[in-house]
Amino acid sequence: MRDFGDGFVAILLPVYLLALGFSPLQVGIIATASLFGSALLTIAIGFLGARYDLRWMLLAAASLTTATGVAMSLAHDYLLLLVIAFAGTINPSAGSVSVFIPLEHAALTREVTDAERTGVFARYSLIGALASAAGALAAALPDFSTVIGLERLTAIKLMFVLYSLVGIAGGLLYARLPKRMVSHESAKAALGPSRAIVLKLAALFSLDAFAGGFVVQSLLALWLFERFDLSLSEAGVFFFWTGVLSAFSFPVAAWLSRRIGLINTMVFTHIPSSIALLLAAFAPTLPMALALLLVRAALSQMDVPTRSSYVMAVVTEAERAAAASFTSAPRSLAAAASPALAGALFAATYRSSPLVICAVLKIVYDLLLLLQFRQLKPPEER
Repeated sequence: MRDFGDGFVAILLPVYLLALGFSPLQVGIIATASLFGSALLTIAIGFLGARYDLRWMLLAAASLTTATGVAMSLAHDYLLLLVIAFAGTINPSAGSVSVFIPLEHAALTREVTDAERTGVFARYSLIGALASAAGALAAALPDFSTVIGLERLTAIKLMFVLYSLVGIAGGLLYARLPKRMVSHESAKAALGPSRAIVLKLAALFSLDAFAGGFVVQSLLALWLFERFDLSLSEAGVFFFWTGVLSAFSFPVAAWLSRRIGLINTMVFTHIPSSIALLLAAFAPTLPMALALLLVRAALSQMDVPTRSSYVMAVVTEAERAAAASFTSAPRSLAAAASPALAGALFAATYRSSPLVICAVLKIVYDLLLLLQFRQLKPPEER
């Protein structure tokens, strides 16, 4: 449900802001504020995750989602929208940048064995990606609002109301999670023996996230709208299929990781996806650009379940919530800086340069990850 909401909000956010009269640069700043706010919330989760029941924190996050959707549907003032983006749960990337992620990762990992872990994360990511793809398809609904006599802007606002209802429904499901007894030992734990590993991974993941922030889904949609005059309904269909391709890459990643290892799977699927993005930046026609972006979608997210599984595998049980948070929070902080830069490049008519910057930096990240961590193997690979 959460990923379904993120799927349509990521596409509708730039459309909504442009309809309210804001510039591409202002859209980028809103995306930056959203990612920066998510990072601060995720840092807080890192300190609280070992001390409090995960269920209650997930319920609080779901309540924030509900409040965010209502506030976005009512606000017109740019400064107010900026505050809502910063303090709320709006996710411009429709990806794994969310305050929910470290909580859900810790909850999943405590229920499975080492051998099952990557497969569970692959199924978790598969379901989320399919839901996100369905959300992207739902983003086209405002284009058909005139059939029932509804203004397009009003229809977009109603989609933010739907986002708030998703928060309520998600909260009802989170309430069914079993309680976890918090021990005195885990209540004191944040990062201990795995601190050096987590900090090094966080630094590398930050580089990856900074690169990805140049092409978050909202900004990629903006690029397609402005360069190729793509319609909202066409964008919804396109992002639906990118979501489907990403979703079915997750079980493939789990299968591949059992044969070549988690790190090798992360690196050797990520580099070709970055090359496809680089080529898309220079594509002369819309069909060619979309084809290359679909190739990227089929490969670029194969590191998501493998990365989550790897982080959970190389730290102790008491450190898992903190490790998930402290590798996610710097990612959000790093990703928060680049959308505003991308918006400035769009405004300066350098429309394809964010795609180029993203691709080059991601290739650098992959090479560094391979050099630094190919010898540190998770328990199931030893």
